[in-house]
Amino acid sequence: MNKVYRSKAPLRIGLAGGGTDVSPYSDLYGGSILNATISLFAHASIEVNNSGMVSFYAADYDVQENYPIANGLAPITDQLNLLKGVYNRIKKDYPFEVDGLKITTCVDAPAGSGLGTSSTLVVAVIGAFVEMLKLPLGEYDIAKYAYDIERKDLGYAGGKQDQYAATFGGVNYMEFYHDEKTIVNPLRIKRSYLHELENNIVLFYTSTSRESAAIIKEQVKNVEAKDKGSIDAMHHLKEQAVMMKEALLKGELDNLGLILDYGFEQKRKMAQNISNDLIEKIYKSAKDAGASGGKISGAGGGGFMLFYCPGDARYSVIKALETYGGKVMKFQFVDYGLTTWTAK
Repeated sequence: MNKVYRSKAPLRIGLAGGGTDVSPYSDLYGGSILNATISLFAHASIEVNNSGMVSFYAADYDVQENYPIANGLAPITDQLNLLKGVYNRIKKDYPFEVDGLKITTCVDAPAGSGLGTSSTLVVAVIGAFVEMLKLPLGEYDIAKYAYDIERKDLGYAGGKQDQYAATFGGVNYMEFYHDEKTIVNPLRIKRSYLHELENNIVLFYTSTSRESAAIIKEQVKNVEAKDKGSIDAMHHLKEQAVMMKEALLKGELDNLGLILDYGFEQKRKMAQNISNDLIEKIYKSAKDAGASGGKISGAGGGGFMLFYCPGDARYSVIKALETYGGKVMKFQFVDYGLTTWTAK
């Protein structure tokens, strides 16, 4: 039986401060984000074999590409670039020789859903290579490595939070500074507060995905142009992250909906297309049904939305959301990040 090296990394929900981890805002002003990892994962496996090929297989999309392993690096084309980007960088930085291998991946949420799927997938594939090659990489190293592959090697627009959330796991207050300096502050939140938070959050997939790059590029352009409205909105979102952190640590959960509502109001001002008619209708319906606040997960434009529903309002909110044909996703918070192992 061929040896198989596996990994999984959790997706995340952003609770506050979203967008302030994107350069140049974080370089100029410093960014702050609060996020939490949930029980949806990106999975990766590397099987060492004698095929003479390197195969990349995205099981969730049933897409596979094969290349002669003797060629060294895989070509960057239109598909499976995240997998090939990790393979190419690892092959370059940590040369290894095998007769063949197959990289298989699967993610528990659709691409473009706003839960950090792309970056989490990159972390998971790196993790499988760390397990296979016994690479001496710590959590900060892996997260930064994933960021460099996705943002620099592949040139994909985006922020910094997803790679760190996937690697570290748990509920974290993250700070972002110039020169790509990132500090992850794990929060010690009482288990009873987390149970109540799980109970009161409704995570709703709108059944639409979005291309986050266009929204993020406009956000970057607004900061570079010193657009006061956009920059002030990001300042307020940074303040929102501090407000959210204090409310969670103190167990003031009834304030969370108001804090989310405040953040959604600010996020709309960062760039066009963050919201749209459908999102506004969904948001109003959820609030009319008893939610005290909510947000779009990720860059905006579609994907997942989450709502804070105090008391037992979750049931009336879920009923109201049924009108829109999406899907309520059950989840639990997980307190661990990237996990790797070898299948015997």
